[in-house]
Order: sequence, then structure tokens, then C-alpha cells
Amino acid sequence: MLLLNQIDPIALQVGPLAVHWYGIMYLLGFAAAWFLGQRRVRAGRLPGVDANAFGDLMFYGMLGVVLGGRIGYILFYDLSTYLAHPLQVFKIWEGGMSFHGGLLGVMVAAWLWARKQKLHFFDVADFVAPLVPPGLGLGRLGNYINGELWGKFTEGGWGVVFPQAPEIVKLGLDPAALRAQFDAGALDMFARHPSQIYQAGLEGVAMFCILWWYSRKPRPRYAVAGMFALLYGVFRFAVEFVRLPDTQIGYLAFGWLTMGQVLSLPLVAIGLVWLWMSRRAPTLQPQPAAQAGAA
Repeated sequence: MLLLNQIDPIALQVGPLAVHWYGIMYLLGFAAAWFLGQRRVRAGRLPGVDANAFGDLMFYGMLGVVLGGRIGYILFYDLSTYLAHPLQVFKIWEGGMSFHGGLLGVMVAAWLWARKQKLHFFDVADFVAPLVPPGLGLGRLGNYINGELWGKFTEGGWGVVFPQAPEIVKLGLDPAALRAQFDAGALDMFARHPSQIYQAGLEGVAMFCILWWYSRKPRPRYAVAGMFALLYGVFRFAVEFVRLPDTQIGYLAFGWLTMGQVLSLPLVAIGLVWLWMSRRAPTLQPQPAAQAGAA
């Protein structure tokens, strides 16, 4: 099965104002986290925290995601470009967000909020972990719509042809001519792995199902956050084998090691350490929402 990715990245445009699908995906991710978090608050999964306090946590978290994700991408992947063109920093709708940077941003935000609420940081981390995967999956769908972060050639009769890929750009075809060439089978050799969809399925759907099920009953401190870190690290490391590295970096070693894999290995290690630590950690017992004090 072959597909041609000709999705307009702009969902709505009124004059000079353009609303991009990438931004919509982020908003949907925050909305999903809000909805799921409210359910966990009502179930008393973070005792002493009410809806208002959770709203503050969401605000902190959104700032952490956006600032951490952008700063992380700049530092980890493309510092020279942003030093040469500083205004590019603000064009978030074009992509250029790092999960690992966003994760660090959220962790800092959660630590600040936990300190303000006088809560243990890892109780907050365990609470937040199941809320994150829907946003990850939606973000990857945004990458797919943008036609970025594609994979290697499939070398078979299936995959996705991305008009933004260099081999297609060189053809210099307008959208109608590109569609005609695709329908005639002339672009079959350029089909690539839709690695964004693989990541949406693993980091979004699979991680959410596993973490939501795993966190449905009380777990020892560190356990849910540890499972999150382990799953993401493993899934991201695996997909990187079929996803092309960023062109400005390329492979770091062995002809296959990418920056994404280098940044994911510590997550695997951290996840295993936290799961080991959870064996002797206390278990936070839920309190019904009616008993949770205002914070």
C-alpha cells in the first residue's frame, strides 16, 4: 500500500492569520491531559489536590513542554541554525520540538509545583505520567501532517511518499503533476517508512494503554514514572532504526546510532532504576475527591 502525503499543514487561514495542524495537535494533547487528569483528581490519585491546584499544575506543565521542548531541540539538534537566525526560535508551528527537552521542562515544572504544594516530587511524577502519551501521539501526527521526520526507504511496494523529501523536491513538480506521477507509479521507489505514525502508535496509543492500565491501582512511588521512562526509551530507540536522523547531525556512530537513541538510552536506565527503587517505596493510597483538602 502506497500513500502520497499531500496534507496542507494549515488547517484554517483568515487573511494573514494561519492556524496550523501542528499547533492544533498540541492543544488537543493538552486537552486530553486536562480531561484525564481531572479524572485522576476526582479519584483521589493525588491526595490533597483539587481541581484548582491541578489547573495550576497544567499551566506549569504547558510552559515546561513548550519552553523545554523548544530549548531542547535547539541545544540538542540545531544550535548553529538558531544562532544564525534567532527569530526562528519563535516559529514553533513549523516543528522543531524535542521530546527529551520537553520532558526536562515538565520535570522542572512539576518539581516547582510539587514544592509549592509541599508534595513529594515522585508522587506528582507518577500522577502525571499517564497523562502524557496522548499528547505524544498527537504531536507525532502533527509531524506527519507537516511532512517531517520521515523514515528510510521501504524498498518495497508500500510506504508513504513525502513531497518534502529531497528526492521529490529535486523533481520540481507542482502538486497536480506530483499526484499524476504518483498515480502512474513513477514515485513508488521513493516510498518511505512513516516513522511518525509508528511513533504515534507506540509512544501514544501503546504507552497510554499500558500506563493507564498499570496506574489504575495504587503502585509504589517511582513505579509509574519508571514505567513511563522505560517504555518511551525502548520505543523511541527501536523506531530510530527506520527513522532518518536530522540532516544537520546525521548518524553519530556505527552508521546507525542517532541522537534520538543517545538521548533515549538514559531514559531506559533511569526507568529501570526507578522501578527497582519502587520495590521498597511506600504506596500512595487514593483518597476520594470529597476528602481531598483544598490546595
